[in-house]
Amino acid sequence: MSQPSFLPHYTYGDYCQWQGDWELHQGIPIAMTPSPFGRHQLLVTRLAWLIQSEIEANSCDCQAIVELDWVVSDDTVVRPDLMVVCGEIPDRHLQSLPAMVIEVLSPSTRTNDLGYKRELYQRERIPHYLIIETETSVVTPLTLQHGHYISQTIETASLTVNLTDGCTITIDQQKLFR
Repeated sequence: MSQPSFLPHYTYGDYCQWQGDWELHQGIPIAMTPSPFGRHQLLVTRLAWLIQSEIEANSCDCQAIVELDWVVSDDTVVRPDLMVVCGEIPDRHLQSLPAMVIEVLSPSTRTNDLGYKRELYQRERIPHYLIIETETSVVTPLTLQHGHYISQTIETASLTVNLTDGCTITIDQQKLFR
């Protein structure tokens, strides 16, 4: 039996009509259910609060936004756990480049977050990608250098990220994982 010659290729217009939680990876729909577990959501909430507090303390023109759809292209829409958006905040979905994307790993998203999304964020040139391990309480910061992500070594209990010129924030890992 031969392989079907037609595979559907969905677009952002199709995506806007769907019910439920989805992402769109190069025209392929990806279901986002069930919802994340308690520790995952606690870390996302705590991290958003820590980052937003730093943004406000440093008078940065940025915002920490939880679970907002980012329209990468007409056939790719992702919903990171957390993004930092600098400049104008969208009324609807984000269609510009975020300054930082954060994914909190869970068993159901781990492969996607470390594979497809890491490659996507690197290809789209997201300056900072933080990966949070829920089970081991480890933060892995990836910084874009010469078009590739370089993993930083964190030698202190805090992580410093330069979001934009004049906007540097520090994330206290002890507060995040308390």
